[in-house]
Amino acid sequence: MDQDVVVRFPPSPTGYLHIGGARTAIYNWLFAQKTGGKLILRIEDTDAERSTEASIQGIIESLKWLGITWDEGPNFQSHFIDEHRSAAQKLLASRHAYKCFCSKEELEHKRQRAMEQKGDVKYDGTCRQLTPERVVEKEADGMPYTIRMKVPEGKGSVCFEDIVYGRIEYKYKDIEDFVIVRSNGQPLYLLSNAVDDIRDKVTHVIRGQDGLSNAHRQILIYQALGAPVPQFAHMSLTLDPQKAKISKRRHGELVAVHFYKAHGFLPWALVNFLVLLGWATPESREIFSKEELIEAFSLKGINRANSIFDVRKNDPKYFTDPKAISINAHYLRHLPVDEIEPYVREELTKAGIWDAEYENTKRQWFLKTVELIRSRFHFTTDFATRGRAYFSDDYPIEPRALKKNIHKYPELKKWLPVLADRLFELQEFTVAAAEAIIRDMAAEFEIKPGVLINGIRTVVTGQLAGPGLFDVLVAVGQNRVADRLRKSVALFD
Repeated sequence: MDQDVVVRFPPSPTGYLHIGGARTAIYNWLFAQKTGGKLILRIEDTDAERSTEASIQGIIESLKWLGITWDEGPNFQSHFIDEHRSAAQKLLASRHAYKCFCSKEELEHKRQRAMEQKGDVKYDGTCRQLTPERVVEKEADGMPYTIRMKVPEGKGSVCFEDIVYGRIEYKYKDIEDFVIVRSNGQPLYLLSNAVDDIRDKVTHVIRGQDGLSNAHRQILIYQALGAPVPQFAHMSLTLDPQKAKISKRRHGELVAVHFYKAHGFLPWALVNFLVLLGWATPESREIFSKEELIEAFSLKGINRANSIFDVRKNDPKYFTDPKAISINAHYLRHLPVDEIEPYVREELTKAGIWDAEYENTKRQWFLKTVELIRSRFHFTTDFATRGRAYFSDDYPIEPRALKKNIHKYPELKKWLPVLADRLFELQEFTVAAAEAIIRDMAAEFEIKPGVLINGIRTVVTGQLAGPGLFDVLVAVGQNRVADRLRKSVALFD
């Protein structure tokens, strides 16, 4: 490339960062990383009524949690409002724009009449024809006005090559003279966004497909201000299973980044999944390390077809896309255990069962236990729920496990306390020694080992299934196992 790449991620702080916005940020970040370019975080906060400090902080925290870094910013668009107004004055002076004194009522009347006559509903250019003297007179009379871009006349067109969608062309005759400054002096998004891009020397605009309808208007602004036009790459939309666009209004927190953090997703797992929404991966791969993804990423790999995000509102087990859950489970089970340790610690702390000794004298036990139990988990929250019995003596017992493994075999009421004493008396509490005791006892009482093993698992962990029982017993510890088996008699009442 002839010049250094500069991209920007410009969220509007009117709410939380949702997965669509996160995907846009990730694509910009990946492209900057791939090209050695710069990513600017720009907060587009000019909507003073809807923008909030809480939203700004929430967006920044979500980006940081995902591991998305930026090289400049956050820059606040509202700090450059005078620059946007100055650009509008420059466009007026160069006659690329003009003052429009048409009232809302007049414009609505013209629109209704055009619709009735099945004519062109775009602005008819009434004020475009005003002489300088007439403009001065209207201003002297205190008439409010907007500022409109003067679209070139004739047979020409705005034409550009979108990296994803190819050649896009809009004929001048189909583009109305659009407003760039409201009657209250507030610059509109089209102008502010373009002026910020020019100041920041943005080379590539990577954004959602819904921005495609504005690209030709912004190109007219770039050209009128004598600035180079950046390359555009419009990403396909992310839809729900009903083919509706993913949005905060329609889907609520089910599409919020912080929702996935709270429900036990690992940051990189969510990044990995979001990249797959609308990007054709090499050889249909699904799992990428950070370095692998940066190396493989290409804007030309973005699909034109919209992607489906399987939001599941009424499924308590799979509250979100199954592929997202599968990818999260993969990372949870395969990352080095010390990499997931901070996330496990956070969940245990929230649940009130974190022990400071897990970082000191019990560290090796803690890491071995996490290694043991993570093989069946899908979320970091599972360590504090399904894995609670390893870290606390206050844990629930699954009703299904109680019914299948305890109530079905009332004779366990007398066998389990006996087993407790035998396990407690072992000089060395090892996997082999625990297994020998349990299998010998099953033979002694002429019962299937599985009956005893499943009953023990339910009592000791509260679970119907899990890792190998003998490994579980050693992880829980000799004294705690014996104590739980003795207290199991209460389960039969």
